[in-house]
Amino acid sequence: MSKPITSGDDAPLSLDLSPTATGPFGFGRIPVAKVWPVIEAGAYPVKAVVGELFPIGAKVFREGHDAVNASVILTSPEGVETRVDMQPVGPPGLDAWQGWVRPDAEGAWTFRVEGWSDPWGTWHHNAEAKLAAGMDLELVCLEGRDLLERTAALADEAGDPVEASILRATAQLLIPQRKAPDLLEVANGAGLAEAMRTHGPRDLVTPTADFPLWVDRKRALFSSWYEFFPRSQGASRDEATGHWTSGTFDSSHERLEAAAAMGFDVIYLPPIHPIGNAFKKGKNNTLDATEDDPGSPWAIGSAEGGHDAIHPDLGDWAAFDRFVARAGELNVEVALDFALQASPDHPWVSSHPEWFTTRIDGTIAYAENPPKKYQDIYPINFDNDPVGIYHEVLRLFKVWMSHGVRIFRIDNPHTKPVEFWRWIIERLRETDPDVLFLAEAFTKPEMMAALGKVGFHQSYTYFTWRTTKFELTEYAVELANDMAAYYRPNFFVNTPDINPFHLQSGNPAIFGIRAILAATLSPTWGVYSGFEFFEHEVLAPGREEYLNSEKYEYRPRDYNAEPNLNLLFGTLNSIRRAHPALQQLRQLHFHHASHDGVIAYSKRDGDDVVIVICSLDPDNLVESDVWLDLGALGVTGADSVLLRDELTGASFTWGERNFVRLTPSTPAHILHVLTAP
Repeated sequence: MSKPITSGDDAPLSLDLSPTATGPFGFGRIPVAKVWPVIEAGAYPVKAVVGELFPIGAKVFREGHDAVNASVILTSPEGVETRVDMQPVGPPGLDAWQGWVRPDAEGAWTFRVEGWSDPWGTWHHNAEAKLAAGMDLELVCLEGRDLLERTAALADEAGDPVEASILRATAQLLIPQRKAPDLLEVANGAGLAEAMRTHGPRDLVTPTADFPLWVDRKRALFSSWYEFFPRSQGASRDEATGHWTSGTFDSSHERLEAAAAMGFDVIYLPPIHPIGNAFKKGKNNTLDATEDDPGSPWAIGSAEGGHDAIHPDLGDWAAFDRFVARAGELNVEVALDFALQASPDHPWVSSHPEWFTTRIDGTIAYAENPPKKYQDIYPINFDNDPVGIYHEVLRLFKVWMSHGVRIFRIDNPHTKPVEFWRWIIERLRETDPDVLFLAEAFTKPEMMAALGKVGFHQSYTYFTWRTTKFELTEYAVELANDMAAYYRPNFFVNTPDINPFHLQSGNPAIFGIRAILAATLSPTWGVYSGFEFFEHEVLAPGREEYLNSEKYEYRPRDYNAEPNLNLLFGTLNSIRRAHPALQQLRQLHFHHASHDGVIAYSKRDGDDVVIVICSLDPDNLVESDVWLDLGALGVTGADSVLLRDELTGASFTWGERNFVRLTPSTPAHILHVLTAP
């Protein structure tokens, strides 16, 4: 008589041998490893927007030779689970699986990967091998009939009696007396394979932990931004006295309407608060400001108020509300700059001096980025009174939200604690999950990534400094793949702070090229006003600053002046609205162009496919062969495709190898893949 296994003290051992025994992490009965995307081991949610298609991957394997399979289980905020079966990807033997999911509602979702033993995959593999060799026909048929009967019962349970009947009928065809080729034909039936994918048994199901996924509204991923200074719109100068009269919110309606007519759906305003007088900056960032110099809008705060006040020159709260309401009528949102810093005149300096850093000589430290000095700005010290500062900032956001602002462009978030931004974003998600943050953080990669991981909905990027084909390709691939789960790029072609070297020639072609690249490589792009008129004068050689920067003076413009890029802006935004392929980030594929001055790429979402061929040379005609990867375009069974150029309306039939000629005046094709001819 056998005895139970015991430990050293003769107590029976307790061993959990249930087939799916596993903890939230580690290997279970069917090992599942390297689930992605997972942000910092699940500490922060993966990002998506409503309707966005994105991939989830894992390594799934098991002992021996029986087949495994895998599924993604997507759980909605209401707790409804959706199963999406994964497919093997990459070289056989590396056990990589991937499934594409598309959440359909905003809010806090989760996902997990389930590995499972696949009886159908195991039987079908064995049947193909044995039937081809004429081996074990009786056993193969017996096992197959049992599996199909089992699956028919599952189809009945799922409320699919028609499929159940077909499965039972198919089972009766597995008769060992039939010829092996006939049995193989039954096993390989397309309808059978589909039925087994839908209803086939999933044995030894082994789930991973549930990982967080946050789904935002679509504008978090897809938008077109236009930036202008309200004080410049309608500003006028008295030639006799030299005195300036500021533009206002009411005089900015015309620019708002013009931007909306060009297809921009986010209007971004620099800070609109009172500006301090202490160390007020004059023209070109000088310290000899006159009474008529307006000062930098980023030097926030005066006796007239701080971050919860409006500069009186721009109007009152009623005027601001009228501006936001007009934007809403145009289906445009107002994004407000939120610069968490203070001028020496800000009310905080006297009411909360502990919120700043006092140097050893007793003075308050102003902002510096040597050799640049910003004497008109005091940074906040978050370590002196974090509770007070955190709650005051949350209050300020809610003040502006109550006036219709649902998008904030955060100035220099990388100079504030990452933990602070996590706290703010989590609090706002609890009450106002539609509020969006854009991180203006041109800094080190890890800090930019961290801001995205803790919840910033969009981020400025290095696009401004990526100009060659290699640089653009490498960076776009990184954004569309490794970073896409936590970092949504906003490709601004210029900013008030940055006059890129490649624009300083003033050549209109480079302005057009950069607009085309930004609008088609990224689902979100942005323009600072003046770009459309090729403004390019530089403050000093070797610098990336504008001469006569609007940051320090009024800059009224004639927006009807020729030449301009208004028509191109409108065309690009219209193309973007018409094509879901250009509204997503992740499905980007680069195609080979023989000329280093030509870049070729395609984007797709479902059946919508767009190819962009763009010159990178603003000075010369370029000619190049372009090889299309038809498989990446979703073209099967054909060796050519019918295309329509969305910029010109011209039609082409292209095959794998094609010739293009691009000039500075016609630097690009934006091609919609219509059909295989």
